[in-house]
Amino acid sequence: MRETARSIFLGALAESSIPRAFAKHVQYDGGALRIGDDLYDLSNFSNVLVLSFGKAAHAMAEALAATTGSGLTGVVVDPVDQVQLSGFRYFKGGHPAPNAESLLAARTMLRLLKMQSQHSLVIYLISGGGSSLVEMPLDEEVSLADLVSTYRALVHCGAPIAEINCIRKHLSAVKGGRMARAASGAAQVSIMVSDVPENALDSLASGPTMPDSTTVSDCYAIAHRYNLAAQFPAAIREAFEQQLLEETPKSDDPEFVTCRWWPILSNHTAQCACAERATLAGFAVDVDNSCDDWDYAKAADYLLRKVRKLRTGVSRACLISGGEVTVKVEGPAGSGGRNQQFALYCAEKIAGENITVISAGTDGIDGNSPAAGAVVDGTTLERAGAAALNPEQALRSFNAFPLFDRLGDAVVTGPTGNNVRDLRILLAW
Repeated sequence: MRETARSIFLGALAESSIPRAFAKHVQYDGGALRIGDDLYDLSNFSNVLVLSFGKAAHAMAEALAATTGSGLTGVVVDPVDQVQLSGFRYFKGGHPAPNAESLLAARTMLRLLKMQSQHSLVIYLISGGGSSLVEMPLDEEVSLADLVSTYRALVHCGAPIAEINCIRKHLSAVKGGRMARAASGAAQVSIMVSDVPENALDSLASGPTMPDSTTVSDCYAIAHRYNLAAQFPAAIREAFEQQLLEETPKSDDPEFVTCRWWPILSNHTAQCACAERATLAGFAVDVDNSCDDWDYAKAADYLLRKVRKLRTGVSRACLISGGEVTVKVEGPAGSGGRNQQFALYCAEKIAGENITVISAGTDGIDGNSPAAGAVVDGTTLERAGAAALNPEQALRSFNAFPLFDRLGDAVVTGPTGNNVRDLRILLAW
């Protein structure tokens, strides 16, 4: 069943590919580019600029170039080294925290955007991870070291991604609609591969091209809720303590009159692919996303109760849950991530049962480990004990990867060039 769970997850990755999404939603014929329901005659524009950033940046730029043929130019910001496309300048941005290339990429993009006119078309290719890959602080006194420290505090505080990105937006010169504002007057269209909740699309990459639905008041409330100001470096802490944050562009701002947004791939796509494969494997399937953004332990308890209930009356039950769980890291952390933390917690709860759980990220990266996630079953604790491993200690120290690596239960895909959030698949028989 561990192999069955892996097969369902890996099959979902294949079905949720960038080329498949572009083939369905982006077409090009006779000089006209159709994106969703919008049609752009490229001959009507004096300049077409493509800005691609996020964990799927290269894959999206490659798919667009394959659709339209040669001739497009722009910028690609990806977290891994890629074979560069002709006409594009590449930056290797930092993730999960910005690096010097992230800052350089942001400055380059803003400079290019400010050069655009009402006769220009800007095509944004946006995917998850873009928040750290392209970054520039509003306050010039904020250093790269300050940014890294701030990102670390945000990632470790246990807040949902929408709340984390609310704060990022209000500290940044490129987030929360400010990138679109820089090219005000130009036609702008965003093609989006989403790693955020379906109802929070302006959180994707911290919403650089969209009106911001959050406010500075939200930022102060979030910071208070998670005691963040005390963890921020002095330059950031002062902005919160003295309430100096600047408001982001909103939906009634004129900058967005010429802007359009088209999500072409999301976690829903991956969930449907999982459900189809599990059904073909003989499982009765249910999908439950209600624990999105819950604490990992609360989510695990909820999903395990549900899959046990589903198993009643059927020979095989499969429960699929998309989205992300949160982990509040307290003290030093080992090697792992939210998916492996979730899986290891489940292992303790299902010992001896005929239940298998896989939890993994579609980007192929889980926290600071080389794994996408892990798979566990009713034998995991027994096998860990036989290998002289201590699951309880690994869970307490946020150090799940070494244990899963030793057992051969880590799910290692390498960076996938995609990012549509996490998948949790629970099998019971």
